[in-house]
Amino acid sequence: MKEIKVFSKNSTFQKFEVLKRNRNKRYRYREFLVEGVRSLNEAVKNNWKIRSFLYDKSNLSDWAKDMIRSVETDCNYCLPLELMKELSGKDDTSELMAVIEMRENRLESVPLSDTPLIVLFDRPSNRGNLGTLIRSCDALGADMLIMTGHSVDLYDPEVVVSAMGSFFNVPVVRITDNSVLYDYIAGLKNRYPDFMTIGTTAHHEHSIYNVNLTAPLMLMIGNETMGLNKAFKEYCDMLCTIPMSEKSYATSFNVSVAASIMMYEITRQRRCN
Repeated sequence: MKEIKVFSKNSTFQKFEVLKRNRNKRYRYREFLVEGVRSLNEAVKNNWKIRSFLYDKSNLSDWAKDMIRSVETDCNYCLPLELMKELSGKDDTSELMAVIEMRENRLESVPLSDTPLIVLFDRPSNRGNLGTLIRSCDALGADMLIMTGHSVDLYDPEVVVSAMGSFFNVPVVRITDNSVLYDYIAGLKNRYPDFMTIGTTAHHEHSIYNVNLTAPLMLMIGNETMGLNKAFKEYCDMLCTIPMSEKSYATSFNVSVAASIMMYEITRQRRCN
């Protein structure tokens, strides 16, 4: 495989920097920068296209050497440790980073289980919350995650890191036109006659513990600050809430925590059914 040596902060290095820091440039190149053993292992396992590896050739473990040797790339880059440190988002500089091609999933292309659980996150505004929710979707068996409206960048390094490898294992679809979503849901209701759309709210609505969640469903999670938008609330078949202690000072959960609790209750009911 072709290997290019980068000794200074030249145009090649500057491209790596903008892939890490600049959302618009990431989408211009259709690439994003990834580091971390879990993330790289999962990216390879799930057949994401690795365009390049970045590494300091004098500081490679057997795992990194095997990854470079076994994974087909377009071109690899050898950088000195000082430049690797500048690119790495970790205190202990990653020995191996990768430039990975973006993957654009479409609603219709994502395979669904016999009893699908689809999670929708409305206008996520916090990178850590989005990454954590992707991780929970993976852990609790969601078929896919849908992002709507103006939101943080799915391919931001903080999102990828906080997802802990699950980023590459959960299909994520971004929707900018709600009519596309509504058409998709209509199709799901034809395919699954008992399909439900359930919205989340911090207000006193139906307790999740008193609702049958064993049917195919879409769980709609609201924005961290504004909650679920009015149009989605009106579209939902039901709004649900998580009961809280009467002694609690808190009036709501962190959005990723709330979503995880509700997904756990869905999977618990389905296993007990």
